[in-house]
Amino acid sequence: MNVIALSWWQLAMAASLVLALAACTHFARLGMGKSLLVAAARTAIQLTLIGMVLEALFAVGSLHWVALMGVAMLLLAGREVIARQKYRLRGGWSFGIGTLSMFISAFSVTVLTLVAVIGPDPWYAPQYAIPLLGMLLGNTMTGVALGLDRLTESAHRSRDIIENRLMLGDTWTVALGDFRREAMRAGLTPIVNAMAAAGIVSLPGMMTGQILAGSPPALAVKYQILIMFTIAAGTGFGTFAAVAVCARRLFDGRERLRLDRLVAG
Repeated sequence: MNVIALSWWQLAMAASLVLALAACTHFARLGMGKSLLVAAARTAIQLTLIGMVLEALFAVGSLHWVALMGVAMLLLAGREVIARQKYRLRGGWSFGIGTLSMFISAFSVTVLTLVAVIGPDPWYAPQYAIPLLGMLLGNTMTGVALGLDRLTESAHRSRDIIENRLMLGDTWTVALGDFRREAMRAGLTPIVNAMAAAGIVSLPGMMTGQILAGSPPALAVKYQILIMFTIAAGTGFGTFAAVAVCARRLFDGRERLRLDRLVAG
């Protein structure tokens, strides 16, 4: 099956729908028209640029360039983790924790999937490695960001409860236990909802893209199941690691709650 090529005027027709939506938000006084247009412009520019980069990367196919691309994606994802947190740890700790947890989870799951499951030749083939890593990082980033935000906000809001538990003799792990579990659940909720709705409420993006590109639906389904499972693993382990390290950072060596280590985002 041949893929139907899209021209720029066809994309402009789709962009006109976003312009119409921005106009509606303006007249409704929602205050989101400018943000919507900026986001749409960023989408077009960023995707165009990454398309050019990927074409060059696919042509070269070198492990060094693939690794460099992966590191750049990881650092940008780490920045996005802390960009929208209400409270974050001082001194770059939130960035470090988020980046490290995503590196441990997303990168390890990506390499394992490439080597042991898909098995391209070479194993770092960019047409497999970059999209897989991108999907894992994007979803892990969301889980880590939600988990850290929920944990730090809960600790700030419930300071009296936590300190009362400490005064009654609880360890820091017990005093913060409920809030840690809530934070981990918050980080896992999006991927759990996505898996529960896949194939019933929505057709996931990778599967839809493969079908539009001409792949047999059965093959697209297998790849989508693989992607959903790897995303769930990466998001879960990344969120667990980030929340655990951040929770420990909220206490000093004498198990005192140290909210002075938080700064408003």
